[in-house]
Amino acid sequence: MKHRDILEIKKRLKKDHCTISQMRGCYVNSEKNIVAEYRETFLNMEESEFFKYLEIAKKVLSGTLGNNLLELGFKKEVEGEPSIQAGLLQLKSSSLRDDGLVQGFYQSIIDTFHYQENYLILLFADAYDVMARTSDNLKLDESEETYEYIIGAICPVSLSDPGLHYKEDEKRIRAHHRDWMVDAPIQGFVYPAFSDRSSDVNSLLYYTKNPRETHVELMEDVLGCEPIKTTQMHRETIQSLLTEAVGFEEEKAQSLIIEFQESLNERVTEAANEDVEEPFLLTSASIQDILSQSHASIEVLNKIEEVYTDYFGEDLPQGDRILDNKVLKSAQQRKKEQALERQVENLMVKLEQVTEQA
Repeated sequence: MKHRDILEIKKRLKKDHCTISQMRGCYVNSEKNIVAEYRETFLNMEESEFFKYLEIAKKVLSGTLGNNLLELGFKKEVEGEPSIQAGLLQLKSSSLRDDGLVQGFYQSIIDTFHYQENYLILLFADAYDVMARTSDNLKLDESEETYEYIIGAICPVSLSDPGLHYKEDEKRIRAHHRDWMVDAPIQGFVYPAFSDRSSDVNSLLYYTKNPRETHVELMEDVLGCEPIKTTQMHRETIQSLLTEAVGFEEEKAQSLIIEFQESLNERVTEAANEDVEEPFLLTSASIQDILSQSHASIEVLNKIEEVYTDYFGEDLPQGDRILDNKVLKSAQQRKKEQALERQVENLMVKLEQVTEQA
């Protein structure tokens, strides 16, 4: 899914455009026991609840592509084993009205999800009439297809902080009892993916609040997908590889990381100017080329080459997403400071020369 596809779906999750038909909920405690299950006809909900649930659904489509939002493909089916993808298709096609399918999905999360606290599983069913667009991106008043999809969200449920509150009927300040409150989702998904304004049943959009905690067990065992690393993980892995390659010498590692980022930025800019549709992936060969431009030693290049494929396999980092703006800005600032220092030094030399001549 591209950014514009995500935005198109996200814009629908507003009061005037929302067409979500069904919502299902399952509250699970820290002992992995189901405390409560419920279902709602979404558009008939009270307004105060409607907007709070809508914000949760919208959150699953929020964040940065490659970091919070990952497009996942399904694993190859194993003969004799049930197809998770087929189960998701059934769940979607039923619009969450099949209790057996919904409860089975709940149980797959409960059995698999590594989480020690209480949480709420929410599922939303929606159907979107995708209007045709002209070449200048204007909508036409006819539907190309109906995109049926489900949104899933896992939200922590935690105790509110104790405190004081005003009781209007008593006109007094009283102690406020702690309540179990639903927080923003930490994991979620949209199935099927919405790619190039069309349904793609062979992939889904996965949401993670924390790019360092993706919960691979949900990707693999609940959704049946090939897990991939986030941009944050890829970037940190590359930095670790560079640090290891220079023998954990901090100054050398920092210098190499900066040079690598600058050379990568040049390569990404070149690829953008060439208007290449396919993303620029950091293969073993391309990273060797970039590092050689960064004046990395032969020893460092050899060390990286030996382990690069083992670290990444087929889950290759995307070049433009690996760019670290903080590192690049820091490098630019440092160059400005060094240029200023040279100017001051040159000025001091000229002053000394003038003084000597006088």
